[in-house]
Amino acid sequence: MKFVSVRELRGKSAEVWRELAREGELVLTSNGKPIAIVSATDEAHFEQSLQELRQARALRAVKQLQEQATQAGRDQLSAAAIEQEITAVRKDRRR
Repeated sequence: MKFVSVRELRGKSAEVWRELAREGELVLTSNGKPIAIVSATDEAHFEQSLQELRQARALRAVKQLQEQATQAGRDQLSAAAIEQEITAVRKDRRR
């Protein structure tokens, strides 16, 4: 995958867009660190591409939550303990 700096994007945008058309994806960097992934699309597939990107982000968020739960030992909670947590949170919301 090709890496492109913000400076390159500003100074050589036409060249960067041609590269995007060839590569399909580019990683945008700032101070040598990745800050964005630029993905080629077209009008016909824009909505589908956006939906797929959002779905991938949601899956990544769920995975991170699962990893945090495992690290905190919450993956070992019994069904009764989970139900007790839910009840306590609902009680707090009513206040």
